[in-house]
Amino acid sequence: MEFAKRLQPLQSNVFADMDRAKAIALAAGREIIDLSLGSSDLPTEAHVIEAIARSLHDPSTHGYLLFHATQGFRQAAASWYEQKFGIKVDPETEVLPLIGSQEGTAHLPLALLNPGDFALLLDPGYPSHAGGVYLASGQIYPMPLRAENDFLPVLSDIPAAVLAQSRMMVLSYPHNPTAAIAPLSFFKEAVAFCQQHNIVLVHDFPYVDLVFEGTGDRGLGENSALVPSILQADPDKSISIEFFTLSKSYNMGGFRIGYAIGNAELIRALRQVKAAVDFNQYRGILNGAIAALTGPQAGVEKAVETFRKRRDAFINALHRIDWHVPTPKATMYIWAKLPPTWSQNSREFCTQLVEKTGVAASPGTGFGKSGEGYVRFALVHEPPLLETAVERIAEFL
Repeated sequence: MEFAKRLQPLQSNVFADMDRAKAIALAAGREIIDLSLGSSDLPTEAHVIEAIARSLHDPSTHGYLLFHATQGFRQAAASWYEQKFGIKVDPETEVLPLIGSQEGTAHLPLALLNPGDFALLLDPGYPSHAGGVYLASGQIYPMPLRAENDFLPVLSDIPAAVLAQSRMMVLSYPHNPTAAIAPLSFFKEAVAFCQQHNIVLVHDFPYVDLVFEGTGDRGLGENSALVPSILQADPDKSISIEFFTLSKSYNMGGFRIGYAIGNAELIRALRQVKAAVDFNQYRGILNGAIAALTGPQAGVEKAVETFRKRRDAFINALHRIDWHVPTPKATMYIWAKLPPTWSQNSREFCTQLVEKTGVAASPGTGFGKSGEGYVRFALVHEPPLLETAVERIAEFL
């Protein structure tokens, strides 16, 4: 059989590569401490599960779910956003349900790019951002993220010839994998830059709530000031679209529920792509998502505190073995610069680490060329197990 050329760039995936390495370690009898995948181990809140459970026994929820029947969820998402960021949103034209934010970042390039058009992506960055561009037969211009620039791209470094062919820029802060945050001043710079060059600005925002520094209330408090929405820099929604997910804040990764908020034309274009690919999730999952967004938020606060404690335990353990890593202000990740011996081979470091110790991590190079020399640890276990993982890392080093 002959397959489409667009599949060629998709053959290597950081998560698939580590999955194979973990399988080899398991076959050799290793006990795995898996810090490679950012899937929350915390349970979904009871009131969310109850809303889904009630739906299961309601036959009216068992059929196809078309756009207009998602109105209740879209209204809940718009209200949540308005309460948190203070910007009005029209649930009819500016909100779209997604099967996780990853679906949005993967499908939007199909609505924006013609073959050969450029997408400006963060390097390192989340793999699905690149995957969607490849599927749309677009080109990628990687925007390098360096520690000396606080892991923010330098927009003035993008060549004029690339800008002339660019149709979209994808940002994502708090950032996976570096855990960096972006101030509102940078978002304003990015909005002005994209307006000048007629580029759509996409912001992937899964870690909107997983913020440890300056967290106050969940309204217009310190939290939203520390991790702003892109629409605070583009309140008219002139060129911007933002993707949200319930996977991180509400521990609902397996339920695959997210949504887009932004420019009405972009929402309409993404909706056209979705209409050709899928309907929507089971209505019961949307009922659970409504319960999450509109119900008690104590579970979100508990999750943030849990990951804060894990962050502190892991960082302190690394410091005890003289691996000095900055303390991240957000996300569930530690982005660690590798010791000199491994500074140019993060993939081999992670492969050998899991084979010899059972500790699985993600190599920085799996997130992009500029990720080489780093490794990402996901804080998806309790502090005692995280400290055990660091002890094994110390023996390996």
